Amino acid sequence: MPDRSAQGRLDVERRTGSRRGLVLGAGGVLGAAWTVGALAALEEEVGLDPSQADVIVGTSAGSVVAALLAHGVPVKDLLAHQRGVAPQVGPLAGVSFDYDTGVGGALPPRPRLAVGSSRMLVRGARHPRRIRPLALLSAALPTGSGSLAGLAAVLDQVVLPGGGWPEAPSLRIVAMDYDTGTRTVFGAPGSPAVTVTQAVLASCAVPGWFAPVHLAGRRYVDAGPVSATSLDLVADLRLDEVYALSPMVSRAVDRPASWMARAERRWRRHVTTRVLRDAELVRAGGARLTLLGPGPDDLAAFGANLMDPRRRRAVLETSLVSTRAALRLLREGELAG
Repeated sequence: MPDRSAQGRLDVERRTGSRRGLVLGAGGVLGAAWTVGALAALEEEVGLDPSQADVIVGTSAGSVVAALLAHGVPVKDLLAHQRGVAPQVGPLAGVSFDYDTGVGGALPPRPRLAVGSSRMLVRGARHPRRIRPLALLSAALPTGSGSLAGLAAVLDQVVLPGGGWPEAPSLRIVAMDYDTGTRTVFGAPGSPAVTVTQAVLASCAVPGWFAPVHLAGRRYVDAGPVSATSLDLVADLRLDEVYALSPMVSRAVDRPASWMARAERRWRRHVTTRVLRDAELVRAGGARLTLLGPGPDDLAAFGANLMDPRRRRAVLETSLVSTRAALRLLREGELAG
């Protein structure tokens, strides 16, 4: 889904002195696959090289892709890995991951018999306007028990020794403090001192599904209940260009038959409204924004469950085709304008 109101012509040749941002949103196992396909289409159609970004922001599934890109993994290797072809050279050489079972499959394990965050619920009762409703809902879910150990093993093989953060591009990983319902941007100045792997695991800990991640005396989970994309975080960075890939954003949706898929589409409309508001903040900051999300063909491939690995390959291949088409339409519209 192209953002057709993006200002200026689509021109990704690096401009002298220009600053570029890449924002990758949440979306589960299928969202990660869609993002990889969209990145490959961006690279093919407009020559976007993530290694040339000044800042990369990742939330949940987007944090995994962001961390790999920031540590030098080429888009073509991410695409090959998703297709089951192990790269022979580069950071992913020799790194294996079972996409069907690596994060536990399509359904969460039985949660613990405890409320996820009683502290957030109490805080929300005292200050109801300070915490987003969906964050409060996540606090009321039972504590997740799923493990992200398989993902941690992959990241530990790719990131800098000791879990260090790359100097360029600047990597920002977004998670939610499970006691306050506020976002924490790991990697930003003044953020808690954690490794990249720890930050990504915190960002991927879906409430009610995975166990919260304990870091620096706090508990962290997926920031999706606060913002599925966190696009607003780049609004004040004085960037010239921003490319945002958001698997949870769709302006044109399908008409699924199942009630679960219809419920997902209603949630998606809510997310889209929030991200489009954030998009205006980015433009107001002076950046040229290209915002991409799944279209109707992608949604048909997604189905209702973003964690269902059986649909991953279909989502990946559909994303390649649909994003290419969206980018060509955007380019044609700009040339005509």
